[in-house]
Amino acid sequence: MSNRFFFDGSDSSDSGEDNLPYPEPLPRSAFLTPNFDPATFLSSLRNRHQTLEDLRAELRTRSQDISKELLDLVNDNYQDFLSLGSSLRGGDEKVEEVRLGLVSFRREIEGLKSKVDERKKEVEALVAQKKEIRRQMQLGRTLLDVDYRIQELERNLMVTSNEESRGPPGDDVDHDLSEDEDESDEGLEGNASTARLDKHVRQFLLARRLMDRIGPDHQFVSNQETRMAKVKNTILLDLGNALKQMDGQDDEQVTKLLGAYRDLSEPKEALKVLKERKP
Repeated sequence: MSNRFFFDGSDSSDSGEDNLPYPEPLPRSAFLTPNFDPATFLSSLRNRHQTLEDLRAELRTRSQDISKELLDLVNDNYQDFLSLGSSLRGGDEKVEEVRLGLVSFRREIEGLKSKVDERKKEVEALVAQKKEIRRQMQLGRTLLDVDYRIQELERNLMVTSNEESRGPPGDDVDHDLSEDEDESDEGLEGNASTARLDKHVRQFLLARRLMDRIGPDHQFVSNQETRMAKVKNTILLDLGNALKQMDGQDDEQVTKLLGAYRDLSEPKEALKVLKERKP
């Protein structure tokens, strides 16, 4: 703070008073600084040539002046304060109108929310129904695939299903015997090749995997077990015939045939055929 001084304008020689410099009045701006701190303000007055009592008197006078200004301000604007109070009359009705509007808006929102929840449930049900339809369609395709592969095996192995092999009563035994003989002959003539037998084994295993994927509890799968058993027995018969016909020079072919027995989980049947094989 600058330490400027001012002098009394009266003639000191005439009045007999001293003509000493006095500190300027404290500016109002000094109290309007942000984060005003009294201790910091007082420490900045250490070079001010003024007693502490005079400083107190000046601050007291300044406080009184501010209070008088505030009172004058209130008196000058008293009429405006009164008009402000009168203008606020009737605010309760307006507040009530706003409250009723908010209540109505809330009810509309709740109604829309309930409709949205209902539509959400409908969509979820439709999505679940769509998933179930897709699952059933995929299951139907798998069932058709299983039936197709079994029919292919039956046709290639010349095996007839139960429906096709039924004849007059009392003729089942003779028909089965003749069928086994035909299968044996066909196995010796055409289906005994290793590559063709390997193809039959792979088709059978694929059909089995599809049936396992569907599950043994499905009615269709349980109905196909008889057909699968006949196909497997025919494949084993062809494998046995082919293995018996192999001579000692066909070790690679023998290994492939034994691998087919392994894939069919029939190692005991392979040992049985090997024992019956001609040296």
